[in-house]
Amino acid sequence: MPDTCILILLDGLGDRSHPGLGDRTPLQAAATPCLDRLASVSATGLYHATRFGRPLPSENAHFALFGGLPEEFPGRGALEALGAGVELGTDDVALLTHFAHIGPDADNRLTLLHDKVPASPGEAEALFAALPPFLFEGVTGSVHPVGGLFGVLVLRGEVSPFVTDTNPMVDGRLLPRPLPLKGHEDTAARRTARALEDYLVRTHRTLSALPLNREREKAGQIPANGLVTQRAGRLTRCPTMRQRYGLRGLSIATGAMYAGLARFAGMDFLKARDTDDPGADLAERIRLALDRKDDYDFIHVHTKRPDQAAHSKNPEAKVRVIESLDRGLGEVADGILADPRLLLAVTADHSTPSCGALIHSGEPVPLMFAGRGVRRDAVAAFDEVAVAGGALGCMRGREFLFTVLNYLDRARLAGIHDSPDPVEYWPGDHPPFILDPQE
Repeated sequence: MPDTCILILLDGLGDRSHPGLGDRTPLQAAATPCLDRLASVSATGLYHATRFGRPLPSENAHFALFGGLPEEFPGRGALEALGAGVELGTDDVALLTHFAHIGPDADNRLTLLHDKVPASPGEAEALFAALPPFLFEGVTGSVHPVGGLFGVLVLRGEVSPFVTDTNPMVDGRLLPRPLPLKGHEDTAARRTARALEDYLVRTHRTLSALPLNREREKAGQIPANGLVTQRAGRLTRCPTMRQRYGLRGLSIATGAMYAGLARFAGMDFLKARDTDDPGADLAERIRLALDRKDDYDFIHVHTKRPDQAAHSKNPEAKVRVIESLDRGLGEVADGILADPRLLLAVTADHSTPSCGALIHSGEPVPLMFAGRGVRRDAVAAFDEVAVAGGALGCMRGREFLFTVLNYLDRARLAGIHDSPDPVEYWPGDHPPFILDPQE
C-alpha cells in the first residue's frame, strides 16, 4: 500500500456553466487529456470543505483539507501574519489590510472607489512609510507589508478579533463601520472597533494629503488614499498534523497565507515561484515533491492560477490556464502512477466562478484518488459533472484527510485506544509496557 500522499491542489478549479462555453464549465470545456486519464484509473467524486452552497475562502477550505476543526481556525489575518514572519502573541489580533482608493459621498459616507490600486514598488514603500502611528486607549498597532499594497495590521493590548470588516470588496459600495460582532459586545471588542475607526480615519486624511497621492491625481492616476481591513484573527490552540494524524507534512506553494497555514499546522513549507507558464510551474512543484517523498507522508502541491484566472471574470482565460496545467501535469504524472508507494490526490479548495458577482461560490469541486488498492470507478473524465457519479460520492470536511489515512493503511479502528492522546491515526504513539526483571 502507499505510504506517502501527494495532493495536487488546483485552487479555485470548480466553476459554473457558461453560455459562451456551450453551457459547460471551464473545466468541462478545457482539453485535459492527462486529468481525464488519471480519472480513468482513480476513485472520483465531489468535495466540499463544509456544506454545499456555502462559498469558502482558500484558508478555511485548506484548513479543513488539512484536518482542522472549524472552532480551531485562527482567522486569515493570523495566518497571513505567521506567513509574513510576524511574531504574534497569544492575545494579539491580526487583520488583513491593503491600500485602496476611498472617498466620501454626498452624505460623507466613505465609499470604496477602487479596491485595487496599481502602484510601483517604490510607491508602495512610500505609502507604508507614510502611515501614521497607531495608539488608542492603550491599543497599539503596526502594519507589516506582505507584498505590493497588501499588509497585515497587528493590534496589541486589550483587543478582540470579533469585529466587522471595513472592506466591502466591491467598488462603489459603502465601507462598513468597524463594530463588534453580535454576541461579542465586550469591552475589548468595543475598544478594538473604536481603535480601528480612529486609525482608519486618520490614515485616510494623512494619505489624502500625501504629495504622492496628489501627484497621482493630477496625472489622472488612482490615488491610494486609505486602508481597508478584513478577516481579523488570533492564534488558537490546535494540534499539529503530526500530533493528530501522525503525518509529516510539507506544503509547496506561493503566498504568505499558505506559508502561515503550514506553520500553524506544523508542516514544513517550500516557497515556489510563479512564471508566465502555469503548467511548467506545476510540473516543477511536483518534481520538488517527488524529490522529497521519502521525507514526508503528506505533500501539498498548490497552484493559485485557476482561481486568479476566474477572478478576471473571463471563462476563456480560465480554460487556457487549465489546459496549461494539464500539460504540466502530463510531464510528471507517469512517474507518480508508476510508484506503488505514492497515493495521488487531485482536487480544489473551492469553486471560483468566472462570471457573476460572487468572489467564490458554493458548488462542490471534483476530487480523485489514484494509487495501489484504491477502487477504480467507471468515470473517464475529470470535471464537476462527470465525477458526480464516482465511487467517492460527496466528501466533506475532514473526510478528505481521513480517507488519506485509510489509503495509507494508517486509519484508526473505532474504539481502539493504544495511545493516551486523542489521535486519529494507527498505531498511536505510546510508552512501552516494560516488565521489571527484578520482580
